[in-house]
Formats: sequence, C-alpha cells, structure tokens
Amino acid sequence: MRGQWRASRTANAGIVRLLTSGAPDLAPERGRSFPRDAVDDAVTHAGPFDRAALTPRTG
Repeated sequence: MRGQWRASRTANAGIVRLLTSGAPDLAPERGRSFPRDAVDDAVTHAGPFDRAALTPRTG
C-alpha cells in the first residue's frame, strides 16, 4: 500500500486486519477516484464520509 497514513507504518497491518475482519461498519463510507490532474476536485469532494483517491495516469 502507498499513500498518506495518519498512523505509524507499523500500524498498517493492524488496520488492515481490523478492516478485513468486518468489525467496523463501513456502510456510511463513500469513495470516488479522481485522475491526478483533478486534484482540486478531489480535495473539494473529500469529507468526513466522502473519501477521494487520486489515480495514476495510464499509458
């Protein structure tokens, strides 16, 4: 995994285990992908339950 995390690098494995266990209710979460050149739109979209991910260019 790559990206910015709010926890230490060693916490990643624990976070992944927690999420894959199904313990947290992720139903309210909404995600949307944005191309890299739409970073301003991604930042505007992001909120408490609205996640934004930048995707790399292809080709």
